[in-house]
Amino acid sequence: MKYLVISDVHANLEALEAALAKAGPHDAVLVLGDLVGYGADPNAVIDRVRQLRSATIIRGNHDKVGAGIENVEAFNHLAKHAITWTAAELTPNNRAWLAALPAGPVNIDSWVEICHGSPFDEDVYIFDDLDARRALLVAERTLCLFGHTHVPAVYKFDTDYHPVAPPRGEMFRLLLDDAAKYLVNCGAVGQPRDGDPRAAFGMLDTASRTLTVIRVPYDLATAQAKIIAAGLPEVLAHRLAIGR
Repeated sequence: MKYLVISDVHANLEALEAALAKAGPHDAVLVLGDLVGYGADPNAVIDRVRQLRSATIIRGNHDKVGAGIENVEAFNHLAKHAITWTAAELTPNNRAWLAALPAGPVNIDSWVEICHGSPFDEDVYIFDDLDARRALLVAERTLCLFGHTHVPAVYKFDTDYHPVAPPRGEMFRLLLDDAAKYLVNCGAVGQPRDGDPRAAFGMLDTASRTLTVIRVPYDLATAQAKIIAAGLPEVLAHRLAIGR
């Protein structure tokens, strides 16, 4: 199977379209949550994702708040502003669809599982070795794919735990060993925060046991202009250009 792996689109339609165009042939799509929030195209992004064939989609924290199933209190000022605007913009149909998305983790097959934050808590950020170790112990499959942090990362456990050099550059290919367990973040499609403004996504080939993290430029100026035209905080537009 060849899977397209996307996460944290955050209502950035231009980034999503660029990632889908770059991806090439695949058998199925894994969507790791946070379709909305921050960006100016929540309905268009949801509509586009709903068109994807053979897609497994889980929710993120912005999806939950935007759909009204959790409150906004845990969000910072910018996130609150953006998700409040998003909730008002969502069509009733898209709001209901978003609210019905399942929580992770979800087992995809005998080898792969997906989650938004971590396999032990969908809202926890995996930024340090302690959380990565805990996630690897809890994960039920060889490969656990996660999002939420917007930062590409690879953690591995074989006879011992160790992080792998973080995915960087236009294309980063990881050969996966069946004797080990992996925890991998392929980065954010619509809101990268690793200093690289290009959209990030993954391509997983279970036959060759390879996972490739890919970066692709997109129409950044249009995405920024839409944010400003919508009356959202301008910093949300500016940060896209620096990947922070």
